[in-house]
Amino acid sequence: MHAPTQRRKTTVAALRTVVLALLAALAIAGPLTAPAQAADGDVTWTVRTAPNSYGSDRSSFGYGINPGGRIEDAMVVANRGKDPLTLAVYAADGFTTETGRLDLLTRDKKSVGVGAWVHAGRDSVVVRPGRTVRVPFTVSVPDNATPGDYVGGILTSLKQSDDAAGINVDRRLGIRVKLRVSGELKPRLEIEDLKVSYDGTLNPFGKGDATVGYTIHNTGNAILSARQTASLAGPFGRLRADADAVAAPPELLPGESWKVTVPVHGVTPAFRLTATATLTPLLTDASGSTTALKRVEAGAGGWAVPWTLLLIVVVLAAAVAAWLVLARRSRARRRQREDARVRDAVEQALREQETSAP
Repeated sequence: MHAPTQRRKTTVAALRTVVLALLAALAIAGPLTAPAQAADGDVTWTVRTAPNSYGSDRSSFGYGINPGGRIEDAMVVANRGKDPLTLAVYAADGFTTETGRLDLLTRDKKSVGVGAWVHAGRDSVVVRPGRTVRVPFTVSVPDNATPGDYVGGILTSLKQSDDAAGINVDRRLGIRVKLRVSGELKPRLEIEDLKVSYDGTLNPFGKGDATVGYTIHNTGNAILSARQTASLAGPFGRLRADADAVAAPPELLPGESWKVTVPVHGVTPAFRLTATATLTPLLTDASGSTTALKRVEAGAGGWAVPWTLLLIVVVLAAAVAAWLVLARRSRARRRQREDARVRDAVEQALREQETSAP
């Protein structure tokens, strides 16, 4: 019972690894100037957009479409190998990975956008060696589709078994499909969970490093990137320290989030710090032009305690307090000795007076 389970786990892990590796070379990962293809030896076919009224040299598929609209287009598959290829054809929704790249859902995952609205003219295609095949597809957007941006891709897939390793390998090549469903566009980014932490410094009079962390959340209905900055300041905005240039996040699809960690150097430990993060959302239109939107800003407080300096102050204060206590005790002892000397002198004088009396 355990062997089949372990075999399935190995198969899934290996399939995922191969898919992620191949997608790094796909057209869905970004604009390309050549047909999508994986590394030499991985696959023996390529995919590209078909030349038609939408364009003759497109790197990906992109459309503006109304709810209830329908579009017809095609993809061209070429076999560069020596053997015939039978490839599965399907569409899938896109998502941004933890590394900031665009990936596509696997076929067993449910799509609700592009993957559900793009339909290939056939589920599979056979391509003979040295030949190309045109694969038509349609884009049918529901009448009740929410306005905004949707990203996915149309894929070709070849599953092969590796008997020696006991695994199944799924090699995929595809082309990105971006839809902008007409209606009110509401591009919006928000800064969430802003936090600041101070790392400190051993130099009692020096400056230290701090870290500002937050999450960028695309709460609108448009694909957005952003320019971002971060800074720290002490009470009343004094002792400000700006972070170095912060890399732009990847283009985030509607609903997606991206975690950001920004180091800030040269921070004065002013006990209480205020972190400020700003975003300037960047919206790209169908022509490729980018527009900067209204800036978004958020702030949060944190502690930056100069522990080394406080320790020195405490030690000095303790030393001064100890010196004062010892000095007080010393004065008390001297006073006691003087009082005893006076008392002894008085007693001695009284005794001498009594002795000399007739």
